Amino acid sequence: MKKVLALVLALAMMLAATSALADIVICQNKVEITAAMQDYAKLYTEKTGVDVKVITGGGSSDYNTVLKAEMQSGREPDIWVIEGPAGYELWKDKIADQTGAEWTQYTAAAYMDGDKVVGFPVAVEGYGLAYNKNILDKAGIDPATLTNFDALKAAFEKLDSMKEELGLDMVVSMVAGTTTGMTWVTGLHNFNVYLTVGNERNDTTYIDQVLEGKVDEERFHQYCQYVALLFQYSTQDMLLNGTQDSQLAAFANGKAAFYHQGNWMDPSLVQLNPDFEIAYAPHAFLHEDTDGILVNPPSWYVVNENGNKDEAIAYLNYLATSEDGADYMVNKAAMVPAFTNVTLAPTTPLSKSVMEWNAAGKTYDWQQYKLPDGFGMGTLGQIYELFAAQAIDVDTFETMMKDAIAGIAK
Repeated sequence: MKKVLALVLALAMMLAATSALADIVICQNKVEITAAMQDYAKLYTEKTGVDVKVITGGGSSDYNTVLKAEMQSGREPDIWVIEGPAGYELWKDKIADQTGAEWTQYTAAAYMDGDKVVGFPVAVEGYGLAYNKNILDKAGIDPATLTNFDALKAAFEKLDSMKEELGLDMVVSMVAGTTTGMTWVTGLHNFNVYLTVGNERNDTTYIDQVLEGKVDEERFHQYCQYVALLFQYSTQDMLLNGTQDSQLAAFANGKAAFYHQGNWMDPSLVQLNPDFEIAYAPHAFLHEDTDGILVNPPSWYVVNENGNKDEAIAYLNYLATSEDGADYMVNKAAMVPAFTNVTLAPTTPLSKSVMEWNAAGKTYDWQQYKLPDGFGMGTLGQIYELFAAQAIDVDTFETMMKDAIAGIAK
């Protein structure tokens, strides 16, 4: 115990010594962007005269441990990262209100506490139904029309009838297996389709109902029919035994017209070097049009109320509104910015499509992270797998899902 305490104190002293001279201290959690972020900090200092110190936790060092040590160092960071409600609740007494900051007018993805803007979106990630445009063109399907359930159903049916001609093994490459660890695809990301598609951002109507053990009957019925459609036009082998690699390979090799994954798969996709145009269509599960994809930040920068608040907010304003900031986010850190004013486009296909949807303001929220711990992947994921295995029909799937949700409130 004494050794652990000594180590923490030593780390705190080191952080205090290294950050004492900085005008702004940033504690962040993405090891992969550390070099790019440090270079940007130097550029910002050259442009403004404000010295910026970047401290990174993550990878082999736990971010939360590094952050807590920094908080105890006598020189708290001016900017740090939260990843959702848990981080916000832990530090909210120290977190400044950024409502009215210049950057806030260019994004719909800020972290909110009621009407207060408290978090700057570090980047965005997104997902929908990625499509092979060459295949859709050959089938005479305009992806811009795929904005409701009936249009998707007709497209899937047409593609299925042309599988041999188009060289397809399946229409949709989708995974749902528990043994392959893919229940986050179904129980989290696909379930979020029910929670948010068609809603304004920050509308919590359906997640609030779920947390009370309820669903909107008609909306949920349509959602279950959509799951049935996706499963029908994948293959049982892919659904139950598919991994991230095999799911991606089926799409990249032209054996599937659609791909149920997010832009975080771009690095792997690019390595497979697909020879066709790729973009996202919506998870349009309703009969009414819902023209948007699921986009949200994985983390947010917050500002210390008791630190160098004005300089910290100025740094974030410059990051979001300047050409230097855009170049750093898109070209140097390989991120998709959450800001509609950024016109630089990523070169990788999924991220490029996410950014186009985001720039158009056509996005829906992520609220799956508000589910009880383990509920999405564990409880719901197993029900999706039963349905994928054809052990239950769609009506039983709907009933079992509603029963599981009802159990949340007990």
